[in-house]
Amino acid sequence: MITITDLSFNFGTQTLFKDVNLKFTPGNCYGIIGANGAGKSTFLKLLCKELEPSKGTVTIPENLRMSVLKQDHFAFEEYTVLDTIIMGNARLYEIGKEKDALYAKEDFTDEDGIRASELEGEFAELGGWEADSDASKLIQGLGLDESYLYMTMSQLKESEKVKVLLAQALFGNPEIILLDEPTNGLDVEAIAWLEEFLAGYFGMVLVVSHDRHFLNDVCTNIVDIDYSQIKMYVGNYEFWYESSQLIQRLIKQQNKRNEEKIKELQSFIARFSANKSKSKQATSRRKLLDKITVEELPASSRRYPFIGFDMDREAGKDILFVTNLSKTVDGKKLFDNITFTVNHGDKIAFVGNELAITSLFRVLMEEDTEFDGSFKWGVSITKSYFPHDNTEYFDGHGESILDWMRQYSRDQTETYLRGFLGRMLFSNDSVFKPVSVLSGGEKVRCMFSRMMLFGSNVLLLDNPTDHLDLESITAVNNGLSDFKGNVLFATHDYEMMNTVANRIIEIRDDGGMYDYSGTYEEYIEYKKKKSE
Repeated sequence: MITITDLSFNFGTQTLFKDVNLKFTPGNCYGIIGANGAGKSTFLKLLCKELEPSKGTVTIPENLRMSVLKQDHFAFEEYTVLDTIIMGNARLYEIGKEKDALYAKEDFTDEDGIRASELEGEFAELGGWEADSDASKLIQGLGLDESYLYMTMSQLKESEKVKVLLAQALFGNPEIILLDEPTNGLDVEAIAWLEEFLAGYFGMVLVVSHDRHFLNDVCTNIVDIDYSQIKMYVGNYEFWYESSQLIQRLIKQQNKRNEEKIKELQSFIARFSANKSKSKQATSRRKLLDKITVEELPASSRRYPFIGFDMDREAGKDILFVTNLSKTVDGKKLFDNITFTVNHGDKIAFVGNELAITSLFRVLMEEDTEFDGSFKWGVSITKSYFPHDNTEYFDGHGESILDWMRQYSRDQTETYLRGFLGRMLFSNDSVFKPVSVLSGGEKVRCMFSRMMLFGSNVLLLDNPTDHLDLESITAVNNGLSDFKGNVLFATHDYEMMNTVANRIIEIRDDGGMYDYSGTYEEYIEYKKKKSE
């Protein structure tokens, strides 16, 4: 059990949270949510004693082992994958190394023998003899071959290092697991395996994630950081979201009724307070008025941008024809003779080889002209593009957000642009911020603003939810769902793929493609049955 008592944490002059009292118990998975900057990662650091609270205590029994997902992907470059995973249980790793050093001694003494015997007992108790096979099961579950165990971390791609560090955090059955964005960089199969692993885990798991589907599948409780408070709710993310929206609606409705009653009473008092025959009624209503309060809604740190796309003209019958399209980079075929047609109303999620998908989008947007085969857009088509890398739109540009937006807008007035940017959470003096110093999330919101100004009937989006919080991801999801035109997109967000797409195109590692008509969930189910 983790017990938090009167916990407060200040970051400079800002109070992230105060007077927090919570208990976390074994057998539960707690999803930690909150707006960007609310303090989710800080909260995890307080739990693992990486930070000290400004006030209060975090109490964890000494006999419980805590494991934390490491964020530095290059911290173990000189170690083998096997050693890196076993380091998840630091004591077991230390025993193994000390044991090996003793047995390697040429002058092995009686004292060494006694020490080795002690180490062997603790080694067995900690599951040392099963360590290699346990490590193998973990990386195979995450989609890496067993042969990876004997490679050094420096030989691995970053996406593979992410999986090894996740295996490290899960290794050795720790009583407490802390995971900060564990699904980042994972493929669909690895995420599905992790969901299954955590759903049946005996210990206590605390996870920060922007993946709504993941939070729904694994969480038994939601820990919400907002209003400078941390509150715990029973249920998964969807249950929390629907409940919180309902509570806000009920408070607003009650406030509206109270405001109407107050106005009615004030009007009566104003009319009859000077009238002797009505003075008693006016006095009684004044007393009633004093009892009515309009509950002030808490100032939430959550802010939802408005994301919506309007078409200047509807697309005709012909949208896009792709014929025998191929692209080779450094001798490797990213896609090979792929052919497909985009039909009216199609919203297509592209999955599989991410490098190939990015390259395909760049070809379709005519940013890359080195390819074989052909493609043809319909004559009525207008396109808006969200690229995977938006660096060129911002780096080296000294203008303000307001001036940056002006170059894409037909209406050049400051009033219009300020109103537009306000809906995208850029208000007051923030519109004068230079675009070159924007955060990742701010740049993404600028790119969406730019897209919305074009009035296009086809949208191409390459991983648009990177750097966004849950509120902004929800806004993007709703905007794409409501859009009446065509959408071609790639994303790591399961919920977005499942609720927006009516068709899935997989670009395989061998350069081929598979075209499936249906939702993403139906596509996953189809693939499962096909592999059985």
